[in-house]
Amino acid sequence: MRRLNFEGPLNSLSIGNVCLNFLRELHKKGVDVNFFPVKEEVDLSAFNKIEDSLEDWIKESKQKALKNLDRNVPTLKVWHIKGSEKGIGENQFLYTFYEVSEPTEEEVNIVKCQKHVFFSSSESAEIFKKKGCDNVSFVPLGFDKDLNVFHDEFLGQDTIHFGLIGKFEKRKNTGRIINNWLKLFGNNSKYQLTCLVSNPFFSEEQMRKVILMSVGNQQWNNINFLSRLQTNEEVNHLMNSIDVDLSGLSNGEGWNLPAFNATALGKWSVVTNCSSHKDWATKENCILVNTDGMQDCYDNFFFAKGGAFNQGQYYKINDETLIEAIKKSESYAKKENKEGLKLQSQFTYSKSVDMILNKIEETLNK
Repeated sequence: MRRLNFEGPLNSLSIGNVCLNFLRELHKKGVDVNFFPVKEEVDLSAFNKIEDSLEDWIKESKQKALKNLDRNVPTLKVWHIKGSEKGIGENQFLYTFYEVSEPTEEEVNIVKCQKHVFFSSSESAEIFKKKGCDNVSFVPLGFDKDLNVFHDEFLGQDTIHFGLIGKFEKRKNTGRIINNWLKLFGNNSKYQLTCLVSNPFFSEEQMRKVILMSVGNQQWNNINFLSRLQTNEEVNHLMNSIDVDLSGLSNGEGWNLPAFNATALGKWSVVTNCSSHKDWATKENCILVNTDGMQDCYDNFFFAKGGAFNQGQYYKINDETLIEAIKKSESYAKKENKEGLKLQSQFTYSKSVDMILNKIEETLNK
């Protein structure tokens, strides 16, 4: 039986969902895991469909972690590059996410100090290879088996339901997507936009301000802002209820779980042809949109110029391109995305974990 230290967060955020699915596959594959949750916090409340056997195994893996601590056992850490200079044991392997263009000396050095680094984006892996990192590779994410397809047409066939899912952020063009959608369809009862865009890193006042700005300080009768949903099952229902997903109109992503999952559920997602999107989005399985060059990434919140992390540029999409893409998507509504459904078998967490375990074994046996 393989032994592994696993360090990462378990929560309702995207990175927490990745960790849960990695742990599920490690459990299925019989790996003996010592689980070290980030900040000692384990929040499984979003995973209301989790198997009892998996939940018990996760708790047991956490309880025995320090009793079985062995610095020679390899560690898989799922985290950002920042903070990954700290590790458990001598053999740390990092799974991480990167969304910009210019790795700093600090980031490059942290990556080089790992046994191996798995990036969720092939483009990101190539960026670090060009900086002299010969210990990196690309491992895609997979489709969450807790999600499933069903038909929920509560708005009826006469209404086109658009969805926007993912934390409110400049990088994701959240405010611009909302503003341009309203220019096209605002107060038109034939169209509905549901937004699940709460950002847990914003205060209530900050969220209120950015939403007011995105709607032009006006009242609209066909846009709905949901507060944070408690479970992945609720998110699953929301994704099944929409006709067109706009979550892929982002300037840069490490994978983009909302757009990927919506596409894999047979929905049509409007997706920029850039960053990690190029690893799974094609003109056959989504509404692919070319970008309009590059731009500086700085927003003075998640990306601060001159810092040791997250420097450089990400892609750019102009308002005209956004509007044309949203208009184009209308003709795809109510049509099942058969090519999108194939993503469920093309990208699985079982395959992802196999790639990781094989690379760990190969690296340590050199």
